[in-house]
Amino acid sequence: MSEMLKNEDLDPDTMPRSPGVTYQELLDQDSHEVPDVLRMQSPKDLGLNDYSVNRYISADYHQKEVERLWKKVWQFTCREEDIPEPGDHYRYDIAGISFLIVRTETGEIKAYPNACLHRGRMLKEFDGNAAELRCPFHGFAWQLDGCLKDFPSAWDFPQINNEEFSLPEIPVALWAGFVFINPDQDCAPFDEFISDLASQFERWDLGALYKEAHVAKIMPCNWKIAQEAFCEAYHVNATHPQIMRGIGDTNSQVDVWENCARVITPGITPSPLLDYEITDEDMLRSMMDLPPEAEVPQVPEGMNARAFMAAISREGLRASAGARVDEYCDAEIVDSIDYTQFPNFHPWGAFNKIVYRFRPNGNDHRSCIMECLQLLPFSGERPPAAKVHWLKEDEKWSSALGFLGKVFDQDSFNMPKVQMGLESTYKPGITLSGYQESKVRWLHQKFTEWVGD
Repeated sequence: MSEMLKNEDLDPDTMPRSPGVTYQELLDQDSHEVPDVLRMQSPKDLGLNDYSVNRYISADYHQKEVERLWKKVWQFTCREEDIPEPGDHYRYDIAGISFLIVRTETGEIKAYPNACLHRGRMLKEFDGNAAELRCPFHGFAWQLDGCLKDFPSAWDFPQINNEEFSLPEIPVALWAGFVFINPDQDCAPFDEFISDLASQFERWDLGALYKEAHVAKIMPCNWKIAQEAFCEAYHVNATHPQIMRGIGDTNSQVDVWENCARVITPGITPSPLLDYEITDEDMLRSMMDLPPEAEVPQVPEGMNARAFMAAISREGLRASAGARVDEYCDAEIVDSIDYTQFPNFHPWGAFNKIVYRFRPNGNDHRSCIMECLQLLPFSGERPPAAKVHWLKEDEKWSSALGFLGKVFDQDSFNMPKVQMGLESTYKPGITLSGYQESKVRWLHQKFTEWVGD
């Protein structure tokens, strides 16, 4: 499927870019040694063509996504710590299809279609723990490893061979504490699919973190609209103007590989779009979310604001992360390092605690499920994983996620308006920039590969 992805490398030194300091120039000023993973640059020429609005508003396109993407692609379901004990099970739904992720008695993780082999009733409606997988309709039961256990009136089913009436197994893969499945039993190997992302996260072991929060909400828009809102920083000036004094939005570095891409947005550096002088105090007040009357810490003589903010953050993390805080450079502490693994998995690198996921809300192409997981370091025994906190329609993200939630509230305000606008426009396609929105372009080229036009 890779032959359709236009993959022309650009020279990072000559490509079009915003005025102001580049991300690599900011790294040159770092107080610590910068890891190779941040020195990597992989800009791609993905063309300048528009992409059809039907990808967001067409029920037919949604059905193609179900058949050609969601039934065929590796996708993140849950964390290993969500099902720590034998018998723990997690229900994962995608585009009107339901799966069960189960921890067996031997500790192995398996996945099955969430359907009884008798008459198709869902085996489990909720996450939980059980010694068996028994259907509530007629009582057919399977062991945790998928083998048939028993069923009522066996004399009346001479066609059932107990050894052959096991639950179908769905391919499962584990990476950095995350559990992935692929509904296609003949799928390509997971290691090939995840290789670019896995190699770049060797320094940032997400498996050593625990799930401190998991917040979800049904959003009134296509899942791609929600996802794309978090794939570029170009929208900051209009959607999040309050953080412009402390974030280098249009100077974000965008890198594209085959199955993953990233946007690195520098923190504690002003937006190049501002036409007035920004002081260290301005930047710190903006990024620390301090009100006008609050006192701002003074940057010590001989230290720049990025190094100072990183030093403050290191001390805040030291109790839970230990000596690792001294190994990470300033950029790893203060910058947004936002990866996307196709099609909808968004882990952030370094000490950024964010993981996003966006998926269709059942078979409704005009609504989706948006989720934010927060992963944190810990000392001693791993804390229990947070349960999913579902926000109601009128609940704000900020009620559960603080400052980060305030930013989400602003992003969420746009989403239904984008859906309505795309339903109303006479223009056949969306128009994207060549560089700043190239992560969105990459996603659409991948959709073309998997789903078609």
